[in-house]
Amino acid sequence: MALLDIQDIRVEFPSRRGARIAIDGITLYLHKGEILGVVGESGAGKSTIGHAVIGLLESPGHLSGGQIFLGGQRIDALPDAAKRKVRGRRIGMIFQDPLTSLDPLQTIESQLAETMLAHLDITLGQAKKRALELLAQVGIDQPELRAKQYPHQFSGGMRQRVVIALALCCEPEVIIADEPTTALDVSIQAQILKLLRQLCQEKQVGMILITHDMGVIADVTDRVAVLYRGKLVEQGVTAKVLGNPEHPYTLSLISAVPRPDLKLRRFPLVTYVEDARAPLARIDVATHWLGQARADIVRKTGGNPLVQTRGLGLQFVLRNAFLKRNRHTLDAVKNVDLDIREGEVFGLVGESGSGKSSVARLISGLYRPTAGAVTFDGVDLNLLRGERALNPVRRQIQMVFQDPYSSLNPRMRVLDIVAEPIRFHKLAADNAEVRRIVADLLDVVGLGVQAASRFPHEFSGGQRQRIAIARALATRPRFLICDEPTSALDVSIQAQILNLLKDLQEQLNLTMLFISHDLPVIRQMCDRVGVMRHGELLEVAETETLFETPQHAYSLHLLTLMPRLPFMSHEGPGGGIR
Repeated sequence: MALLDIQDIRVEFPSRRGARIAIDGITLYLHKGEILGVVGESGAGKSTIGHAVIGLLESPGHLSGGQIFLGGQRIDALPDAAKRKVRGRRIGMIFQDPLTSLDPLQTIESQLAETMLAHLDITLGQAKKRALELLAQVGIDQPELRAKQYPHQFSGGMRQRVVIALALCCEPEVIIADEPTTALDVSIQAQILKLLRQLCQEKQVGMILITHDMGVIADVTDRVAVLYRGKLVEQGVTAKVLGNPEHPYTLSLISAVPRPDLKLRRFPLVTYVEDARAPLARIDVATHWLGQARADIVRKTGGNPLVQTRGLGLQFVLRNAFLKRNRHTLDAVKNVDLDIREGEVFGLVGESGSGKSSVARLISGLYRPTAGAVTFDGVDLNLLRGERALNPVRRQIQMVFQDPYSSLNPRMRVLDIVAEPIRFHKLAADNAEVRRIVADLLDVVGLGVQAASRFPHEFSGGQRQRIAIARALATRPRFLICDEPTSALDVSIQAQILNLLKDLQEQLNLTMLFISHDLPVIRQMCDRVGVMRHGELLEVAETETLFETPQHAYSLHLLTLMPRLPFMSHEGPGGGIR
């Protein structure tokens, strides 16, 4: 008998325009000790399956057909009170967005203890002791200190580790992991996946692993199910499905995985998806609004580095105290010397908490350094004071953040979101010109002018990231910082966004700082790469040099942890790659 048996389920979301079918007659099963991978493009219904199993479908969505059994007991028809007892105790859930999964007003220790006290027969002291063990188990240093802190004091990857600890704390029979390694670097990802695999083997826990990372699927799953627009198109043993896919969508999906072994000019697209087939129009730099004055800028720099850091440092106070010796501090960035040349794409890699995003925020001016200096085009940013001095530099440095949903104002229409920096920096003569520029920018990023009247929640994750890119381009920047811009996107959307960034960088001669924990993406995107660990810059090298002959032991360690598809052909099967 299967541990979890999902029989012919159908999930509907009623609306004024009729019911939308999110899941259409899907049957899946899960045995003890088994890991079932679920893959598919954004909107395929992967997360909806997980929410249906634990009874957390967002209203008005509901299960309109089928049955769900856990250990032979039907659970989809249970009363709400009984479902709450199943959730957390018998079924654990690792959600994709750790910020929305954690209470910002409670310490990490209290959240872990609260969950255990609600489901297990243990004392508060025992719960707190187990909380520290779990934090250490998922790779959080100084658990005694970090347990007393709040979610906002953790990096994105560390918050994800806390969410994983929450899912494991009550030792459930089934774990539903919805993109559990999205925000994690390869070293922590390998550690977490090993932990989950070990848990399944030793305690016979069954796991549904929902992910867009085909390398993760290849590394840890026993079987895989492929979803496309709410339907199950293929399932079977992982080696067979990835090594010899039968459905053209599966074939196309595998072909779009970024290659770790070879640098290509463009990312291959999932051509089975219609949205991926429309080519983007090229920009005529000589006449296009975005291209104006680019030639003068390039001549002005004379080949010198556009961005330099010298002795750059940033220290956070973890626990303040009147006496300095009683304070707890964290050196997020330590003595970083960096040169980013005009027109290049410079990559930063390293584990979660290594200081990559902190360096980006120091360069962009979101943080002020506690040591060292940042210069942009020869100007020391530390010497600039006041809005009048800072704004001209800020206009030339723009940032694309990891989560487009939290970086876009949900109350503003896309027109106003993209127009805001144009109006702030007075780059247009009147509102008519503003609207014309916004329409042009939306065309450039492949959304079209019709997107201007809509709100962010009406778009998919990939479309929201295109809006964020349009807004970043709205000031005609010279330097673009991309902080994990595609980590939450599936391979089909990731390929589109990365090709868009490549095209814009080449056509506009943009200088880019590209931060990612996805090493194959770094190899395809970047000219040079810097490796960071514990706030220090360990190595800087040309991309191919770093991947072929890394000099630092930690760089080599990261490369050996890179997920690979051992039974996947990299030749690009016909119809799947372009």
